[in-house]
Amino acid sequence: MGILAGFAPWIVYWVLVGNVPFVAAVLAALAIAVLSLVIGRRLGRPGRTMEIGAIATFSVLAVLTFVLSQSFMERWMQPLSNVGILLVALIGKPFVREFAETDQPAEVIASDLFGRITTSVTWIWVAAFAGMTVSSSIPPILQGDATILDTRTPLSFVC
Repeated sequence: MGILAGFAPWIVYWVLVGNVPFVAAVLAALAIAVLSLVIGRRLGRPGRTMEIGAIATFSVLAVLTFVLSQSFMERWMQPLSNVGILLVALIGKPFVREFAETDQPAEVIASDLFGRITTSVTWIWVAAFAGMTVSSSIPPILQGDATILDTRTPLSFVC
């Protein structure tokens, strides 16, 4: 399952958000995150940062879709979800290391090189998620009525 299982809820969410009702996108991603964690646990794997973080993020987004207005969610859904994945990548053990440790000998996992490489790759992902967060926040900040559904304004689809 590996890294694909960790990113599966996010991939599903990114494909669905803006194409189906927000609640459907969030609940589908949440269901996949929970299923991924359950299957992993049944296979004897501990919960990984990306799996647990996806459950937390999509749980929060699900609550927000029910309690906040549709117009607010159209403007802020993408930045909020990007903040979620950014926080997941920043909190806890470097998530790349968790996936890279699978089937590696103990001496490899314990090596300084392994630690440096997996930490560096995690920070590259953090930078990408930070860029996504900043980029997706620009349209609603600079242009108050910009939404994830806006296809006419260059600022919305560029950022």
